[in-house]
Amino acid sequence: MDEIIVNGYVYPSVQPEVLQSWLADLSLIATFSYGMTPEGYVIPLNDEKLIEAANNAGVGSMMVLTPMNEMGQFSEYLVSDVVENPEAVDRLLNEILYVMRTKNLFGVDFDFEFVPAKNRDQYTELVGKAAERFNPEGYLVTVALAPKTSANQPGLLYQGHDYAGMGQAANFALLMTYEWGYTYGPPMAVAPINKVREVIAYGVSEIPPEKILMGIPNYGYDWKLPYVQKESRAEKISNEEAVARAAQYGAEIQFDEVAQSPHYNYWKQVTTPKEDGTEEISYEQHEVWFEDARSYKAKMDVVKEYGLAGISIWNIMDYDPNLVGEITKAFSVAKVF
Repeated sequence: MDEIIVNGYVYPSVQPEVLQSWLADLSLIATFSYGMTPEGYVIPLNDEKLIEAANNAGVGSMMVLTPMNEMGQFSEYLVSDVVENPEAVDRLLNEILYVMRTKNLFGVDFDFEFVPAKNRDQYTELVGKAAERFNPEGYLVTVALAPKTSANQPGLLYQGHDYAGMGQAANFALLMTYEWGYTYGPPMAVAPINKVREVIAYGVSEIPPEKILMGIPNYGYDWKLPYVQKESRAEKISNEEAVARAAQYGAEIQFDEVAQSPHYNYWKQVTTPKEDGTEEISYEQHEVWFEDARSYKAKMDVVKEYGLAGISIWNIMDYDPNLVGEITKAFSVAKVF
């Protein structure tokens, strides 16, 4: 049986029993998220309990570094501030190394999204410098990349991520193959297999497949219909909750063969109090897309077909036996310790 790396992103607020359920089937956890200042100082994260639990289970802990400021807000300006300043880059690398040493971490995951196009090469250089400096000390350097299908793909999310450059700079590249269906977008599968395949096909043309971790979503969305652009906001739900809602509202779960994803529609009764003390009853329609054993099997088949290094789950805040089942049916999970 092929062996793969399984990484799981996790917040410090995870329920200890949920984390414990996952650890036997993980190689790495990635604690989300450390931030940084314009001068290159690392903003800490209270992840000691996660690291301890992971270490006890033979799972390595990665610190995730994002351009998040002291207010906990993401800022693309922070990326420019740091990568354009050699002194800040130097300080940032020193700070990361200090955190990894003092917390007994396995490595660092750079997750800089919305990198300005002008800073693309400087960002690649930062990751390359990190690997050059940290690898000899035994630390892993990974980078999370937007789901691109061509080198010069337009859009804020894509322009600052150089697949070929990062494939050389980092030890592993995590391709974020999810969020086609997302909070503010129209109802659709979160990770339709046809779209995922396009990203992986491009990915392996620029990055050695043995360096690629394919993104796997562990959640679904519930949209209220009709969808109104710039107004609608889908509710993020666990796969378990998606199945529970289908049962609650008597909805029949369908399976989209192209997207290889389950979905359904349901009607929800809404009661609105009126001024005269009576209530008005109306009905609103909802559409739900999520993941199940079938959709996860389709994703494992892609990992196998392309000979990828493994998968990266966003995220492990809820335990999903379907996902774990499909991983362990198809692969054995590498342990880093």
